Amino acid sequence: MTDQPVDKMSFEDAMRELEGVVGQLERGDVPLEESITLYERGAALKKRCEAKLKEAEEKVAKLTLDGDGNPTGTAPLDG
Repeated sequence: MTDQPVDKMSFEDAMRELEGVVGQLERGDVPLEESITLYERGAALKKRCEAKLKEAEEKVAKLTLDGDGNPTGTAPLDG
């Protein structure tokens, strides 16, 4: 677990740390107090990942406007 503020993390950093937190909790060898702290950190990391994904989706939606600013639909990121 890092001390980096969750609200300053990139999606990739938050996801990487979240995977680590989940792994530690799944092993079940963490003391109860530390498990609670890990769970709280994991919840914050999950929220950050969801926010960054929503932000990315909004950017994609903006990119699919026509020249007059009218929505033309959404397009896949690789399309």
